[in-house]
Amino acid sequence: MFKRMAEFSLRHRRGVLVAAGILTVIAAVFGMGATKHLSEGGSDAPTEESVRAANILESQFHTGDSNFLMIVSARHGSVNDAAVVQAGTALTQRLERQAHVVNVQSYWSLGEIGAMANKGHTQALIVGRILGDQSQIVDRAPAIDAAFAHVPGAVSVQIGGFASSFHEIDVLVERGLLLAELIAIPITFIMLLMIYGSVVAALLPVGIGGMAVLGTLFVLRILASFTEVSVFAENLTTALGLGLAIDYSLFMVSRYREELAAGHSTDDAVRRTVESAGRTVIGSSLTVAAALAAMAVFPIVFLRSFAYAGVAVAFLAGLSALIVLPALLGVLGPRVNSLTVWRRSINPPEEGFWSATARRVMRRPVTVIVAVVAVLVLLASPFLSLKLGSLDYRTLPPGDSVRLVSDRVAQDIGVGQIQQIEVVVPSLFEAPGSAGRTQVIDRYARELAQLPGVHYVAASTGVFIGTLHLPAPSAYLSQFDNAKGTWLSVVPSGNSLNQSGRALVDAIRAAPAPGAILVGGSPAEFVDSTAVISHDLPLVLLLIGSVSFLVLFFMFRSVLIALKALVLSALSLSAMFGAMVWIFQEGHLSKLLDFTAIGNLSATTPILMFCVAFGLSMDYEVFLISRIKEQHDAGADNETAVALGLQRSGRIITAAALLLSVVFLGQLASGISSVKLFGLGVSLAILMDAFVVRGLLVPAVMRLAGQANWWAPRWLSAGSAGVATVDREPIILPPVREGVLEPLGSLV
Repeated sequence: MFKRMAEFSLRHRRGVLVAAGILTVIAAVFGMGATKHLSEGGSDAPTEESVRAANILESQFHTGDSNFLMIVSARHGSVNDAAVVQAGTALTQRLERQAHVVNVQSYWSLGEIGAMANKGHTQALIVGRILGDQSQIVDRAPAIDAAFAHVPGAVSVQIGGFASSFHEIDVLVERGLLLAELIAIPITFIMLLMIYGSVVAALLPVGIGGMAVLGTLFVLRILASFTEVSVFAENLTTALGLGLAIDYSLFMVSRYREELAAGHSTDDAVRRTVESAGRTVIGSSLTVAAALAAMAVFPIVFLRSFAYAGVAVAFLAGLSALIVLPALLGVLGPRVNSLTVWRRSINPPEEGFWSATARRVMRRPVTVIVAVVAVLVLLASPFLSLKLGSLDYRTLPPGDSVRLVSDRVAQDIGVGQIQQIEVVVPSLFEAPGSAGRTQVIDRYARELAQLPGVHYVAASTGVFIGTLHLPAPSAYLSQFDNAKGTWLSVVPSGNSLNQSGRALVDAIRAAPAPGAILVGGSPAEFVDSTAVISHDLPLVLLLIGSVSFLVLFFMFRSVLIALKALVLSALSLSAMFGAMVWIFQEGHLSKLLDFTAIGNLSATTPILMFCVAFGLSMDYEVFLISRIKEQHDAGADNETAVALGLQRSGRIITAAALLLSVVFLGQLASGISSVKLFGLGVSLAILMDAFVVRGLLVPAVMRLAGQANWWAPRWLSAGSAGVATVDREPIILPPVREGVLEPLGSLV
């Protein structure tokens, strides 16, 4: 297959390049505008109770979460002073007149209840709901914010709430993505120039990466016409597309330059490169795609979108490397080394840093395994205290203006005002307005108001603060009732997007109710989404492990190689998660990285990190074992094959890991803490996998396993070789003298 693929690219080299260029232009035209077609929401599963509650609130009661708020501060005196009351009432009425805004209420419209003012009564709240889905809410928020740029002289206004927060997140994510690209791409090119020494060779991986990224954006744009796709998939597309394309191009171009240096013609060098490296690229592409495709199991658009992006970008990066890149190399020929900036050895030396390291490790394999595993287990230990939560306003940077408003609400009035819980009773037997119905609602609201963690409850019969029942204007109360049923708004006293919020949602669901209820709102959405993820996670892990095992098994015709890859990757990923808990959950580097530790990690982020990091770890496993198996199949003994395989792939794996880590570390430029978590976590996993796992653990384990490394069932062993090889004699390495190592510069 790979021979035919190489022949096709060479025979039609100019046609392939012209077609690739046209397709890339089309992808750029339509793909670059994909953002406006992608969704801002998608964090919940359609079958969740909280989602069904939101749907009933929208369709039956024409209401929902209060997603817009204003802090109104008295410039002088109290919010009860006549001038401030007049200004606050006018602001309330102005918000009611805004397009797409409903369910407006304020401290003044509710009869000056203390629950909507701070203790000193110098500040009070106005809240409302912007209509629409999440994307529409985010789009409409700026215009509504702008309507309150000028306010009466007696008060000052600060605007916040979910709508403003999510709009700010959207802006910061887009800005961070652009900044990450501006940082990562030049640094990546400079590093490629250092690796190759040639401008032309260094440009090839960047060009292939651009094709993969633009192609994936085009795919996401098409998919968005048929199903909901999260806008956050663009972050993964850019980082993973550029990273994988660099990996594959680095592997292919380096192999091609080796073949040219060995005296082969351009066409023969391309053929030998595709025949020997093609299976490696395909295997890597399949493992990365499989790891990310598993996220499609989750009925959550946010995670499914990463599956769409991951599969598309892995496929396009692999296809570009195997079809377009060989055609380009066929046209360039020896000119791939043109515009040389500095002379760089093309063929790795037969003896060097990596072969010496492998031989040292293989002399003391048990000691190395025990020491390295102990360090990784120590790094992984904080993972035992992992706490999952939900993103809230504190994912914004500490100095952000919208974040400061939410901070002030949380400190002075109560964070529950922006994290309400809605309890929907779709139907009641008692007739609307009847004494029996009023008594039922009163009794239920009073019981909810006395649950631990409840600030107050608003219902169709009034506002309940503990055992206190306060009347409210009929215009406000009417929103809670209709001919069929009723709903109640439960305002928590603390942060309901953590473990205390989970306990409050569970307590509400367990409390005696006047009928069947549905509990919604942000806290319930967090509880439900976590439950969905926990339910589907075992299947996702099983799929990832099974598919990865099968791909590696059929590539290398070895049971042990496949099992070893899974175990070692799990070990390094556990260490990554432990470090992320220590940094982001416990906040040890919060000042350095400019984020606020909230005592938990977003439930969806570790899933995404695992799938991406696992796929990339398999990427390096395929690169390394392919080289080792080439030497083993050519007749080298186990230790020589391992040492020579690591020597020949070590520079490429190290260079790829450094380049890929730069791409993901660019995510630290984002102002969003969850994006920083993702970028730093994946970068750490990449570096740990390339240096510690592939450089130390793999040689040690393969030395202990000996010939068992290549054991497979008899029926499989009789088949064709798992890795295509070229005509090359194994190179027997001379013994290494103690203390003789190449300078660290030979790493790349």
